[in-house]
Amino acid sequence: MASIKGSRRRGIVLHAVLIVGLLLSAFPFYWAVIMSTHTSSEIFSYPPKLLPGSHFPENVRSLFDAIDFFGSMGNSLLVATTVTFLVLFFDSLAAFVFAKFRFPGRKLLFALLMLIFMVPAQLAAIPQFVIMAKIGWIGSMTALIVPAAANAFGIFWMRQYMKSAIHDELLDAAKLDGANFMRQYWHVALPVVRPGLAFLGIFTFMGQWNDYAWPLIALTNPDNVTLQVALSQLNGTHGTTDYGMVMTGAVLALVPLLIVFAIGARQIIGDLAKGAVRE
Repeated sequence: MASIKGSRRRGIVLHAVLIVGLLLSAFPFYWAVIMSTHTSSEIFSYPPKLLPGSHFPENVRSLFDAIDFFGSMGNSLLVATTVTFLVLFFDSLAAFVFAKFRFPGRKLLFALLMLIFMVPAQLAAIPQFVIMAKIGWIGSMTALIVPAAANAFGIFWMRQYMKSAIHDELLDAAKLDGANFMRQYWHVALPVVRPGLAFLGIFTFMGQWNDYAWPLIALTNPDNVTLQVALSQLNGTHGTTDYGMVMTGAVLALVPLLIVFAIGARQIIGDLAKGAVRE
C-alpha cells in the first residue's frame, strides 16, 4: 500500500512539473499574441497588459501597408517546401546506402561527412556566395534551394535511424522477390522510417523558414525576399519602430510553422503507436 501511495505521489509531482514546464514554454507565444493586439505605448506600459487588446486589425493593416507580406510568405513557402522535399529524398537515399550497403571507402566518406557536419555554416557563406555569383544565381530562389538540397545532419540522422529500424531480413526478402535498389529504397525502407522522415521534415522546414542570414545575402532582388527578411524591414520603417505591428508580423509568421509541426507530429505519433500495437 505504501509503495502504491509513493508511486502516486511521484506521478502527481511529475505531472505538476510537466504542467509548469508546459506553461513556461507556452508563455512566450501567449505574450507575443498579446503584444500583437496592442499599440507600442500599451506594450511598454506598466503594469504590463496580460489580456488581449483591440488593436490587432489596425496592426494587421499597418503590416500589410509596410511590406508585401503575402508575397514574401509565398517566397518562404516555396523555398522551405522545395528544400524540405529535396532534403528528405537526397538525405534518406544517401543514408540508406551508408546504413545498409557495404562499398569501398564507406567509412572514409562517412568520416568526411561528420567533419562537414561539425563545420559552422557561417564559414561557408563567402565561398558559397562566390560560387552562386559565378553561376549567376544571386538574386534568385535557386541560390537558396540548391545549396540546401542536402545536408550532413539529415544524412547522419537518417543513417542512425535506418540502421536500427530496417532489418536486413526485409531487404533480403525484397532481393529474393527481384526488387532492385530503388524499389528496396522506395517500397521497403521509406515506409519503415516515416517517423524519422517526419522529424527531419519538421526540422528542415523550420530551419529554412526561419533562415535570415543567407537570404539577406543572396536575395538582391527585392521581389524575391523571404518573410524573415521582409519582417526585418519593419524595424524603423517610419523612423520609430511600431512594436505592435512587428509582433503581429511575427505571430502571423508562426502560423505555417504550427501547421507543419502539427502534421509532422501527428505522423510521428501515429506511426509509433502502430509500432507499439504490432509489438
